[in-house]
This record gives sequence, structure tokens and C-alpha cells, in this order.
Amino acid sequence: MGQGPLQIGELLLAFVLTSLVGLERNIRGKGAGMRTQAIVGVASAIFLMVSKYGFFDVLGPNVTLDPSRVAAQIVSGVGFLGAGLIITQHSRVRGLTTAASVWECAAIGTAAGAGLWLLAIVVTALHFVITFGFNWLQERLPNKGRDPSYLDISYLDGQGLLRELLSTITRAGWAVQRSQPRRSGHELARLVLELEGAKDTAPLISSLSEIGGVSSVEVLPEVDLD
Repeated sequence: MGQGPLQIGELLLAFVLTSLVGLERNIRGKGAGMRTQAIVGVASAIFLMVSKYGFFDVLGPNVTLDPSRVAAQIVSGVGFLGAGLIITQHSRVRGLTTAASVWECAAIGTAAGAGLWLLAIVVTALHFVITFGFNWLQERLPNKGRDPSYLDISYLDGQGLLRELLSTITRAGWAVQRSQPRRSGHELARLVLELEGAKDTAPLISSLSEIGGVSSVEVLPEVDLD
């Protein structure tokens, strides 16, 4: 009971669907890829099957069980796994989508294990609508909330150039979120800026480089300005 072709097919369905979610994570260079998502999905399916079929030998006139209790424990248990994937980096929260995808794979596996194959497929399809379709939409929304850019600017010290630099940045549609002076030569001042604005920094770099007294303008990977 509970170990026939139907249950094997449900396990394979959970495996295939959650592997597709993991493949999307791998392709986009995100955490929790194919192995993690597939393990979570298949494990959730087998947990639910154990809940559905694993206690028939102890059932009787005076024994009743609630199969939904195992599904509830899957939800809370996978929540701890997802929490471990969320980190706070440079005052920003990272990994929320990855953690949510792990939790989602648990739901897909649970649905497949329960025999709700159509719902499992629909949720998998919606995952790709969310991750790819919403990403396309976000790229066309106003700039607020995009990942910041970091510029390292070196310029002649004592020439009153800072105000002109900031004015140029503002006119180009960028906003300065944080700044930090860095050590440089005796005649040069160096400033690292965290900016939010347009996706392409090339026009801004060109405008800043044309200012007299600016020695260099470089784009940096994400840095800690705290």
C-alpha cells in the first residue's frame, strides 16, 4: 500500500519540477541550485507520502491520524533552511528570492506527493513567470530600488571640485546614497560614492572625466562603506 507506480510517478514529478526551478537558479548564478531544490522537493514529497500511507498498519477502530500534520511540519522545517540562505550584506538583505524558491520547492514536492500533480505543474510554471517575467518588468520600471553602483573618483584637492562633481552626478539622474573618503596622493583627493540611478554608468563616467582636475573615475564592485 502506497508503494506502487502511482507513488513512484509522484516522486519523479516532484524531482523533475523542482529540478527545473533549481536549473533556473543555476543559470542566473543564484544560490540553492538544482541539487538543493531537487532534494527539498523530493524529500517533501516522500514526507507527505509517509504521512498518507505509512500508518495504515496501526489504524484501527480506536486509532485515528491527521495526515496534514506532516505537511505542516514541512512548512515550518523548510522555513529554517530558507532562513539560513538569507544574509544581510552592506545594510541590504540578500537571498530572499533564493530562500523563497527553496520554500516553493517544498510546496511543489508536497503537492506532487499528495497527488495534486496539476497544481504542482502550475506552481512550477508560475515560478518561471515570476523570475523571468518580473525581471523583464523590473528593468523597465523607474530606477528606484535598483542595485547601487560604486564609483572611485580621484581629483585635485583644494580646487573646489567636490561641488561640481556632485552637481554633475545629480544632473545625470543619479543620487548619492553614501560616500567615503579614501587615502590618495598628497595633491589628490579620493572619494568612493554609492550611487543609485540609471543602469548604465558609462555616460556619467564620461561626464565626470571631462571635468578639469579629475584624475580618474573607476567603477568598483560592491564595497562596504559602513
